[in-house]
Amino acid sequence: MDKYATRQWLPHEKPSMPGSPSTPLHPVPKRLAFGLVGLLVVLYAWQLPPFSSAIESTENALVRGQVTIIGPQLSGYVFEVPVQDFQFVKAGDLLVRLDDRIYKQRLHQAQAQLEQQKAALANNLQQRNSAEATILQRQAAIADNQAQARKSRADLQRNEALIRDGSVSRSDLDLTRAADARAAAALAQAKAALEIARQDLQTVIVNRDSLEASVENAKAALELARIDLDNTRVTAPRDGQLGQIGVRLGAYVNSGAQLMALVPDTLWVIANMKETQMDNVRIGQPVTFTVDALNHLKLRGHVQRISPATGSEFALLQSDNATGNFVKIAQRIPVRISVDPEQPEAQRLRPGMSVVVSIDTRYVVESDREGAALRQDQ
Repeated sequence: MDKYATRQWLPHEKPSMPGSPSTPLHPVPKRLAFGLVGLLVVLYAWQLPPFSSAIESTENALVRGQVTIIGPQLSGYVFEVPVQDFQFVKAGDLLVRLDDRIYKQRLHQAQAQLEQQKAALANNLQQRNSAEATILQRQAAIADNQAQARKSRADLQRNEALIRDGSVSRSDLDLTRAADARAAAALAQAKAALEIARQDLQTVIVNRDSLEASVENAKAALELARIDLDNTRVTAPRDGQLGQIGVRLGAYVNSGAQLMALVPDTLWVIANMKETQMDNVRIGQPVTFTVDALNHLKLRGHVQRISPATGSEFALLQSDNATGNFVKIAQRIPVRISVDPEQPEAQRLRPGMSVVVSIDTRYVVESDREGAALRQDQ
């Protein structure tokens, strides 16, 4: 007989049968269930096992480009600004032209100085020809003086022989001796004149090297003046789109002043990944990224290069963790990502746009396969 039938229970006292829907659950399993659910939510939110993913993502990423600041090499007044804000230009297009009147005159001055140095060099050639002719003249004079000296010596010897028998007077002998001395002196003078002429020729030859150097110097000055004149025209170094024009007609600009910026169409993405995300990141892995400014447009790319150090290592002010309390912060490692070609939507990218990057680390590059095979062989 059912044990519950021995007593007449009131409606509010009748107990529930074991296992019936009205039987209350034990409070301990309920708390465990809620705790397990919370733990699973935390693991999923932090992408920890068993919810870890091979996709490494970060919002700390920007589009980068080769932004070139255009500036003049010279100082002067702006004479012409034929471009406008955000205009597309080709390599060699005129961007700014400075007042070139002074630089034109400097070019003419340099040309005149070059002509002057060339004339001096040509005159040096004439001087050398004249010096060589003078040497020939001095050599002929030496030959003549040598003949006169031989004659004077022969006359002196005859008179000295004749004076013994009284055929020649003492005064004639003295005259002959004086003539012989003059002839010897004239020969010595002619030899000295020849040496002077030779030295003059050597001076002309040495001076020619100096004049040739002066001509080269004048050519260099002329080329510098021509470069300065060319630099009055500031042209686009490559194809691209201009930023805002920071100069106006009539303004005076100094050398190196920032006139405008030129942005070529070469773009890439820099993703600042946490160091804890870099274990499986390799060069060549496929990447997808969404662009915030383009309604989360999804584009493709590949890991191109990885920074050799964390971003903090390149900071102007280095942190000193050896003082005070220490709080460990995950460092960021910049990763350069190339944008895959044949994506027409990529033309809408602009440097500085924020993107969300996702790197698929499941892709194993060939070098990693070779390294793994080498370690197995060892």
